[in-house]
Amino acid sequence: MQGPIHVKSEIGPLQKVLLHRPGRELEYLVPDALERLLFDDIPYLHGAQQEHDRFVQLLRENGTEVVFLEDLTAEAIETDDPVRDAFIDAVISGAGALAEYYRPELTEYLKSISDAHVLVEKTMSGICVQELPASQKSCLGRLMQQDDHFVMDPIPNLYFTRDPFACIGNGVSLNRMHSQTRCRETIYGRFILKYHPEFSDRVPLYYTPELPTSIEGGDILNLSAQVVAVGVSQRTQPESVELLAHNLFDAQDCSVDTVLVFDIPHSRAFMHLDTVLTQVDTDTFTVHPGILDRLHIYEITPAAGGQLHIQEMVRRPEEVLAHYLHQDHVRLIRCGGESAIAAQREQWNDGSNTLCIRPGCVVVYDRNHITNQILTDAGIEVLTVPSAELSRGRGGPRCMSMPLCRAAL
Repeated sequence: MQGPIHVKSEIGPLQKVLLHRPGRELEYLVPDALERLLFDDIPYLHGAQQEHDRFVQLLRENGTEVVFLEDLTAEAIETDDPVRDAFIDAVISGAGALAEYYRPELTEYLKSISDAHVLVEKTMSGICVQELPASQKSCLGRLMQQDDHFVMDPIPNLYFTRDPFACIGNGVSLNRMHSQTRCRETIYGRFILKYHPEFSDRVPLYYTPELPTSIEGGDILNLSAQVVAVGVSQRTQPESVELLAHNLFDAQDCSVDTVLVFDIPHSRAFMHLDTVLTQVDTDTFTVHPGILDRLHIYEITPAAGGQLHIQEMVRRPEEVLAHYLHQDHVRLIRCGGESAIAAQREQWNDGSNTLCIRPGCVVVYDRNHITNQILTDAGIEVLTVPSAELSRGRGGPRCMSMPLCRAAL
């Protein structure tokens, strides 16, 4: 019987997906905190929610079951007080030094919220010092700080559900995030996978946040049941890929026998592999042309004695992909076409970050009209979602979605 996680390709018909509807965490963004919270601008929440609702509607219209991070987390903790208390403790522990200082007040405040959904959403949106119950030690902080003095930061990146954990086959890589501001995001996945009745004790973990080096889900692509591609990027370290490969090869009932490592430029513009390369059909990928001359690809396979065999691939990217996908050839559709200006502009707005919902059909941002037309001309069905506000977070439809189940090809 198929388990709750089943993802063995990037393009199999999308049956079930995990999203997060943007919430008040976006309204708690302030200019002085943008860089620390990994944003370049402040999205308009109402507009972002309308755009996200259209994304949800489009997925449902195409036969995909949509579930939400906030709902699954609430369902995981609402019926068991010790689990709820453990969740509160984990959130405070992951929120940094000020949260630790105000731990008694934060604990009292969060425990006073009886509705599990409200509790979960509050841990996402952030908590200011003025919201806490009064205590003697907090008087100076209250007197000296304004009401935007956060003792628990908002988590505005949460609507990019792709990154905190990544489904691989029937299991999950529960990731160690690169930036401290995103580390709390993995807590929701951990409690869902451990305590939600649909997932509890049924999902093997191939990576955990306790491991020492960072890896994020935007760098993990399931090319087939046997082959996983992982980007070494601004946010995923090569040591993490080695650890993940060991765990995949050693795991029972895991069919992965090859990890392809894509070493991409380490910059914010190319923060993850899926911002420069995504699969749109059995033999077709979108690619940002700016990486092609700088891309190095390595193959990792199991070796005797539990070791890894690692070698650099000397062939072109399309040749490597065709070989491992068992295709005669692979097309690389260039984001922005032949225009270097359009390529840079549309890659910045996630023109290469497509979500394939079935072979040859992708969800994209409407704003990348040049790349979208090129995809259409290449025979790809293009479904667009509005993106004036969502795109301000520097992530596209693939970033905003975590497939839980895809049908076999």
